[in-house]
Amino acid sequence: MASVTYDHVWKRFGDVVAVQDLTLAIEDKEFLVLVGPSGCGKTTALRCLAGLEEITDGKVMIGDQVVNDVAPKDRDIAMVFQSYALYPHMSVYDNMAFGLKLRKFDKADIDRRVKEAAQTLGIETLLKRKPKELSGGQRQRVAVGRAIVREPKVFLFDEPLSNLDAKLRVQTRAELSKLHKRLETTFIYVTHDQTEAMTMATRIAVMNKGKLQQLDTPQVLYDHPANLFVAGFIGSPAMNFFNGKVIMEEGKMFVDMGSFRVRIPDHYITRYESVVGKDIIFGIRPEDIHNPEYAAPGIVAEPVDVTVDVTELMGNEIFLYLVNGNHNFIARVDPRTHTQYGAKMRVVFNMDNIHIFDPSLDAENPPVVI
Repeated sequence: MASVTYDHVWKRFGDVVAVQDLTLAIEDKEFLVLVGPSGCGKTTALRCLAGLEEITDGKVMIGDQVVNDVAPKDRDIAMVFQSYALYPHMSVYDNMAFGLKLRKFDKADIDRRVKEAAQTLGIETLLKRKPKELSGGQRQRVAVGRAIVREPKVFLFDEPLSNLDAKLRVQTRAELSKLHKRLETTFIYVTHDQTEAMTMATRIAVMNKGKLQQLDTPQVLYDHPANLFVAGFIGSPAMNFFNGKVIMEEGKMFVDMGSFRVRIPDHYITRYESVVGKDIIFGIRPEDIHNPEYAAPGIVAEPVDVTVDVTELMGNEIFLYLVNGNHNFIARVDPRTHTQYGAKMRVVFNMDNIHIFDPSLDAENPPVVI
């Protein structure tokens, strides 16, 4: 068990910067998820920690030891890849034991470790089978088991659930969360799926274009995104964005989107007075746009007239794709809502949960939240 530190780490492939000045401290026993779109540098950052990529600049530390020049086999880590990478001619038992045999562990110790790991993962009845006789979920558990028997300081997971179907992904997510609590070891997990990140992580590091955008707990990232990229990446469906302008009229503050405007609650006036008269980006999540008939009592509700473009019935909720002027946006509404394509209706925005981004604060990075 150990902490992990990236200290101003850079990784370049020729002229391409894959990881840019990454500074990140991962606590002992933490479940940290690196999340971002394909090509954002998250897997490269993981491979730098594993020793599979040589860093260009900076330091990587496991515990108090700088491991820049330490061979991968000596870093006391175990990695689970997207591909299961099981030996097809070996049994499950031998696949799990293979690394320990190479390190010349005692046979009794190997047997104990393999059987304990198999019991932890619920695959003790599969130990005599070959990989071809296993389902995708079972193969993934064998790959995790092969890592567990090493009893490393740090577990690294590189998109391990990508090859599983939707139901198995949900099931295996829960298994990995329980496994982390049981082993009390540092987990670092890479994924492009923000749902995986939100459901499993102690903290999430959001990356884009090689840069760390924000590091915090899942709920803080959802409630208080640092910039437009994080706001749009965390949450499903993604946050709605509108180009608008903040204006004051007779002591009241509004965001004018052209074809409609909404009033900002008075208790937000002080926060947003610095952008009065400026072009801004207004953000609101689909779950904060309601059918007024079923809106929660006590919210600050601003009405907006819309035309229904598409309806998606999800059973426990309905996704409405709405149009107002040249604005297209999504609402997650109560399943009792009755509407159809082309219908005119009124929705309400929950103005307690709005986000305003000022593009002028940072021209290089995504617009910053105020």
